[in-house]
Amino acid sequence: MIKNSKKNNTEEWANDCPYDRYFDFIKPKADRYAILLERVKTLGFNSAVITINGNNHIFIFPPRQKSLRASGGVFPFKGQEPYLFSAHYDRVPGSSGANDNSIAVFHLLNAALTLSRRMSGKWIIVFTDKEEIQPGESLENQGAFSLALKLKTWGLEKAKIFNFDACGTGDVFIISTTTDHILKSSSNPGITNVRSAIGRLRDHALATADRLRFGNVLLAPTPFSDDAGFLRAGLAAQTITMLPEEEAKKYETLLRSRPDFIDMIISGEVNTPLEKRKLPETWRAMNNSSDTPSRLTPQYFQQVVKFMIELVS
Repeated sequence: MIKNSKKNNTEEWANDCPYDRYFDFIKPKADRYAILLERVKTLGFNSAVITINGNNHIFIFPPRQKSLRASGGVFPFKGQEPYLFSAHYDRVPGSSGANDNSIAVFHLLNAALTLSRRMSGKWIIVFTDKEEIQPGESLENQGAFSLALKLKTWGLEKAKIFNFDACGTGDVFIISTTTDHILKSSSNPGITNVRSAIGRLRDHALATADRLRFGNVLLAPTPFSDDAGFLRAGLAAQTITMLPEEEAKKYETLLRSRPDFIDMIISGEVNTPLEKRKLPETWRAMNNSSDTPSRLTPQYFQQVVKFMIELVS
């Protein structure tokens, strides 16, 4: 498990397992799927690749859980309420994806090492494909959407889904409220159950942070992630991301003075240079060449991993 480090612009932290292929993962021409799958297999996880609509999703299960083949194709925890942790492994062309979302992928690999050693617990980790949709595509094109539809057919509509995105910069846990703002204007008759489920996920995230005595927590809307695809398919999902404290404070102040900015974030209308400058710098760096390892804060990595593990406790 990675050691706490106060260094930022060196690769020293990436010498520790399971981060030791992180810098290969973010190279411009990296085959990210192949590298991640190699990591999963080398670390000895009980895993499976499930292809849905051409998207390759990589699953990790507890070590004693029967494989899909051994169980006759029955998906683990059918009809139960396992924790399902997701992180997308794709990236926008032209970006290394250092923070969005490579580091959360490796954090989940780190968490999986501890969870697997426990030899018990109802949890699933899934590395999702195609979170980054292209211009002109809808949320139905997002990998999480077709994945969510499959989860429902596999009897996992009650899974407690926590989505981790851009978790490599800062020490403030941002517990996303984006879905709240979408659901409050929805007239879908089945939305009440989804809203209640998201509320329970959020309460659990807050209680977990409190139990770990992580005081830097902010409830705030965030840019869309896989939670959007899950929600479109009718599944509740709670996104967790990170921001530096100074950025989080400025963002909180902005939302108080400009509540209309919430709608702009959700609708993707933060387009002008002036409006973009109001976003946290960490978010402005995503999906472009500014998303580099130099922006990462490895001294806080272990907090994120501890949070992931404690969610299952």
